[in-house]
Amino acid sequence: MIEADKRNAIFLLHQEGMELREIARRFDLNRNTVREIIKVEGKIPNIVRKDKIEIDPELLRKLYQECDGRAQRVHEKLIEEEKIQVGYSTLTRMLSELEISKPPKTRCDRVPDKPGEEMQHDTSPYVIEISGKLMRVTASLIYLRYSKKRYLKFYRAFNRFLMKCFLHEALGFWGYSATNCIIDNTNLARLIGTGKNAIIVPEMEAFGKQRGFEFHCHEIKHSNRKAGEERSFWTVETNFFPGRTFESLEDLNQQALEWSTKRMEHRAQTKAKIIPAKAFEFEISFLNKLPPFLPAPYQSHERCIDQYGYLSFDGNYYWVPGTGRGTAKVLEYSASIKIYQARECLAEYSLPPNGVKNRQFSPEGSPPPRYKPKYSTKPTEEEEKRLRAIDERVNTYLDFALKTKSKGIARHNFLRKLTALSRKITPELFIKSIERALKYRITSIDIVQNIALLHLGEAGQVPPFAELDEDFEQRESYQEGSLTEQPDLTIYDTTEEQEDE
Repeated sequence: MIEADKRNAIFLLHQEGMELREIARRFDLNRNTVREIIKVEGKIPNIVRKDKIEIDPELLRKLYQECDGRAQRVHEKLIEEEKIQVGYSTLTRMLSELEISKPPKTRCDRVPDKPGEEMQHDTSPYVIEISGKLMRVTASLIYLRYSKKRYLKFYRAFNRFLMKCFLHEALGFWGYSATNCIIDNTNLARLIGTGKNAIIVPEMEAFGKQRGFEFHCHEIKHSNRKAGEERSFWTVETNFFPGRTFESLEDLNQQALEWSTKRMEHRAQTKAKIIPAKAFEFEISFLNKLPPFLPAPYQSHERCIDQYGYLSFDGNYYWVPGTGRGTAKVLEYSASIKIYQARECLAEYSLPPNGVKNRQFSPEGSPPPRYKPKYSTKPTEEEEKRLRAIDERVNTYLDFALKTKSKGIARHNFLRKLTALSRKITPELFIKSIERALKYRITSIDIVQNIALLHLGEAGQVPPFAELDEDFEQRESYQEGSLTEQPDLTIYDTTEEQEDE
């Protein structure tokens, strides 16, 4: 609607002799609109509104219930069955005014950015190429909402213990924590309930209390409540991953630490061009300073010490100093373990890089233990390497034989027995035996030994190979046999049933 003052000005300019086109240009109006205003001498016309449509509220409630809350179906029934002509927008307005239909909820509540009030944590899975191989990892990221500071780290797997380790590491790096930590409805921190009704796991609640913050779950499907966190993962995908190569998980985390705590801290964020490092200097006075010497999170495990002084943990073997045996308590930290027995710390070890298994470790500075662990597995990489170095024909035979023994005990036993045989006989005899075994597709070590004995019995002369007809599949008898019907074995089922009776 055009204001009365503007209408009056248009009419007065027309009386002064200004052209219609110029008036329309100056007031940014359509020329037809200007003509209508001049026609009524700049006055606001009295428009008589049509009679307002009245619909019985009880009828609307009844139809809304019958149609399962579908307003469009209510509109159709009003026109077709009740013969009431009403616009769809008018109907939805009436349903809303009568509180028959509730307006849709907003995606999430708007919360102002207040210094020291909030930090956000979430995880996201990725598949990354590390050292030429694809590896599935989980990214854990914490974000200070006001100053936009971030801390990023990747894990092969993520659980409640690692969540505590990550938060302890990130908050310890900053030295401060915000009052609230917004998370999704993950069972890593949530016990029961969702959103504002969520009850936090007592273990996690105590962890947060030590560091001056509380966990809060956002409502289901309200991930925008931690939009800064979600946007941070998008930045990881579009700014951190592209153009980078990673040699190991440790290399990935080292680059992630430098990117999140150095590069991004001095880069302008959001439309307001906030520099996280400068904003954090202002926010520090509102944050909760972490108390000194906070204990790091750990998990307790019970392990047995074998007769050689080793205990196993996470696929590796750690030597326990002293002569005591029995059980020991292993405290697992994020990057190390401590071994206790009778409340005395006997040893502390740094955990090996990710993926290192079946290794033996002893305390630094002490002589290596005399014996190997009792239950350690014995790999056969060295045996396979030595066999392949003997001759190219042995290499070809191993490629064939190991296809049927791809992994497990069978593979290791095969390689050990074949290595033992190679040491019992001369290299020439071993190669001849392997060559014959490859000819007849033999993978049994016992038969390979018999072949070697046969060579020895012939005084070094190679026995003639059996003649094989390579076209045996083309024989008439073979073709007839391939078309033979399957035998009827149901009689055996009948016999078994009778025996059971």
